[in-house]
Amino acid sequence: MYTIVTGAAGFIGANLIKALNERGVDDIIAVDNLTQADKFVNLADCQIADYLDKQEFLGALEDGQFDDAVDAVLHQGACSDTMERDGRYMMANNFRYSTALLNFCAEQELPLLYASSASVYGGGSVFREDRQFEAPLNVYGYSKFLFDQVVRRRLPEMSSQLVGLRYFNVYGPGEQHKGRMASVAYHFFNQFQGEGRVKLFAGSGGYADGEQRRDFVSIADVVKVNLFYLDHPDLSGIFNLGSGRAQSFNDVAVATVNACRAARGEPALSLADMRRLGIIEYIAFPPELQGKYQSYTEADLAHLRRSGYKGEFATVEQGVADYVARLLGGREV
Repeated sequence: MYTIVTGAAGFIGANLIKALNERGVDDIIAVDNLTQADKFVNLADCQIADYLDKQEFLGALEDGQFDDAVDAVLHQGACSDTMERDGRYMMANNFRYSTALLNFCAEQELPLLYASSASVYGGGSVFREDRQFEAPLNVYGYSKFLFDQVVRRRLPEMSSQLVGLRYFNVYGPGEQHKGRMASVAYHFFNQFQGEGRVKLFAGSGGYADGEQRRDFVSIADVVKVNLFYLDHPDLSGIFNLGSGRAQSFNDVAVATVNACRAARGEPALSLADMRRLGIIEYIAFPPELQGKYQSYTEADLAHLRRSGYKGEFATVEQGVADYVARLLGGREV
């Protein structure tokens, strides 16, 4: 029996496969679109049974090739570019694809764990898994929102597990292929290593320079939560997956720079020190993001906790220090 992981060569998908491998699970069907071929490096140290292109996989599903051959589906495949303007492309990747997998899992009575997104909350200030707080700002958020609505309608009739995890700002090893959509921690690390300084957005949305706040969550914690639900097939629903705390972009910059400095044997600096020394630089807020940018997010974890998840989540200071150590150790390109 196979475990199917879509988006397998991507950031979260590859980390999930590594975690499954650590459990001794390697009968894995890895599904992805390798048009961007450099993503293959994320799978190079993974054990899988087979790799299928996304279109080939969808054809195999329709032909019944996976009937009675699958234990669970971890659906991470999506277009995650929040700046993508092609709505048809976004809906085909994030809505129709997900719906096809939902139909397959319902028919086969299989667990389906899928990636939703905190983008469904838009510019609101309450981040609770409730329709009244959902108002996406872009077509990416809308594609995730729309599938969540399908899930809500289908949940009462499902005889197998169905879990949506609303990822907040995830960072960590395996995101090097994401380009502009990689985490700020990754960009700050590369900027500091290359130029000796990092660049943050100037004030916007009522926030001072670099003080826009997001819920930054480590990939290690994201993997732990996924495995928790995989281990508890009696649990279903849509759950926030963040750290439960909002921290500023300044916090991420300071944590990144100080982790790099610690590796060189240099003392930590304060935010004021970094500003004075020109290590932190503020750049104009991009006009194309006006009205489409979440200046504040913070996951309400009450629903997650009620479901039984007890794990603690790393702070930015803890998670970024570990991430930088891995980057400096050469374990990520």
